[in-house]
Amino acid sequence: MSDALNELSAHIAAHQGDAVLDAAIRNDELTITVVPSSLAKFLSFLRGDTSCQFQTLIDITAVDWPGREKRFDLVYHLLSMTQNIRIRVKAGVREKEIVPSITSVYQSADWYEREIFDMFGILFSGHPDLRRILTDYGFRGHPLRKDFPTTGYTEVRYDETTKRVVYEPVNLTQDYRSYDLMSPWEGAEYILPGDEKAPETPKG
Repeated sequence: MSDALNELSAHIAAHQGDAVLDAAIRNDELTITVVPSSLAKFLSFLRGDTSCQFQTLIDITAVDWPGREKRFDLVYHLLSMTQNIRIRVKAGVREKEIVPSITSVYQSADWYEREIFDMFGILFSGHPDLRRILTDYGFRGHPLRKDFPTTGYTEVRYDETTKRVVYEPVNLTQDYRSYDLMSPWEGAEYILPGDEKAPETPKG
């Protein structure tokens, strides 16, 4: 497999050298890092080239690196059933950078790009219908960003009195609880073997 991946990597670099920033093979997997603005053209090459034929888009996802200048990694997973090879394509994207949509190359990218916009806030130019897909219309923020609060900003509920959906600030109904670790089963009348408290070590 490594020989085939090395040949594929060399072939891609020879034909798409301007787009490729890095190529690496780890655990028998080829990862190509490309310039974000070249994504549509590069993926079109991977799909149409006779030595590649990556005609199946398996998934698109993203990773958030808040402390990095290029905050997000966009990650595309492709499959060539003809060649029986998978490939991963990555692109580093700044927080407000607009990335070209690949819906003209892979129609199935439509909902993937909407999900990434919804969860991470990454914008795609040329997308036919870029709007939220998993969260509510009035949702604030992007839940898979690492600076998104675990409780969110608002909660949604149906109000029987007004007969409509209402949005309210998040209000935790229960304080964080303190457990003494006597038993994993709350209210148990016995201590399971191995759950005994360790003896306290003397200070000083």
